[in-house]
Amino acid sequence: MIIETAQRTRQTSEYYFSVKLAEVRKLMAEGHDIINLGIGNPDMMPSENTLAALNEAVHRPNAHGYQPYVGIPSFREAIADHYARTYGVTLNPTTEILPLIGSKEGITHISLTFLDPDDEVLVPELGYPAYRAVSQMVGAVVKEYPLRENYGWQPDWEAMAALLTPRTKIVWLNYPHMPTGAPATRELFEQAVAFAQSNKVLLCHDNPYSLVLNKKPPVSLLSVPGARDVAIELNSMSKSHNMAGWRLGWLAAEKPYVDAILKIKSNVDSGMFQGLQEAAAVALQNSDEWHRQRNAVYEGRLEAAEALLTTLGCTWDKSQEGMFLWGKLPETTSSAENLINTLLTEKHVFIAPGFIFGPKGQRYIRLSLCTPKERIWEAVERVKGQRGNGEKR
Repeated sequence: MIIETAQRTRQTSEYYFSVKLAEVRKLMAEGHDIINLGIGNPDMMPSENTLAALNEAVHRPNAHGYQPYVGIPSFREAIADHYARTYGVTLNPTTEILPLIGSKEGITHISLTFLDPDDEVLVPELGYPAYRAVSQMVGAVVKEYPLRENYGWQPDWEAMAALLTPRTKIVWLNYPHMPTGAPATRELFEQAVAFAQSNKVLLCHDNPYSLVLNKKPPVSLLSVPGARDVAIELNSMSKSHNMAGWRLGWLAAEKPYVDAILKIKSNVDSGMFQGLQEAAAVALQNSDEWHRQRNAVYEGRLEAAEALLTTLGCTWDKSQEGMFLWGKLPETTSSAENLINTLLTEKHVFIAPGFIFGPKGQRYIRLSLCTPKERIWEAVERVKGQRGNGEKR
């Protein structure tokens, strides 16, 4: 006898990459050499100082016990210093920062804190799938708001306003945008804050890409006057510091928001390993030169990634930021899903279909830059039907 699962398991499905990467692993186990351009999994190392700090903590007997639910003071202080240096935003490290086991955890905690069943959530029609999935899991109603492709994938504020009802509680925002790579701008954030203020909704901004291939100084939503009254910002070490598997992030907000979320979080986990937090505090002090060197590696991969899009007949916007390349398929390609499956099974190249980020992504694909450029060039040659040896030709 199998006990019936909860209703929420029938309202969502297993994460696309969880399913697809299992298929990739199966092919690899069968001896196939898979070039994985599907997931934003940084392939470079954290800084040497970060690794040294973790190593030192691991060998300290008193570092292995339970830690505070709100994180250790040195980590919170490092986050506050990072925000002051990077974004020009002043945060109180004691009351306005809450460390997280990755910002994905924060999406769940925020949703559990602010959403009752049948409350409504506005999510971008193209965006991180967790915004939709978690909202549905907590019983909320998801409404997708349109992004204007011809205006740099900016939100359509008038259309968003038409979606609002008295039950609308949260609006999810993410710039630099994933998957399109649309940059963040101060004007965009000012519009977002004004929208949240006038409509009395909570603005939740997910900000993990602002230091990756950024073409201008990074921007935080919290730098906009009035944002703190209506907004929470999530951030993460995963992409910006090559620490995806470490599961380190945080949210920043006014004290009442932090206190409310802590009620949920403190009943779910028991704090992060002290050594991880100490190492993260060191990583947040990485020099501008360290970030420039990391971005130079990603920059060096763009030519190969663009060549792959060209080979597939795609078009793309050169202004994209972040660690992905978003390409529009030609009309001659009948189905993104068929293309992805063919590339994986016949060419052993895995890329992400745009539809996993929302219905408007049906005619798009996304390439990750988290693979050495030689391998991306090899993928180009495989797709062209040539044998390829990893070298550009």
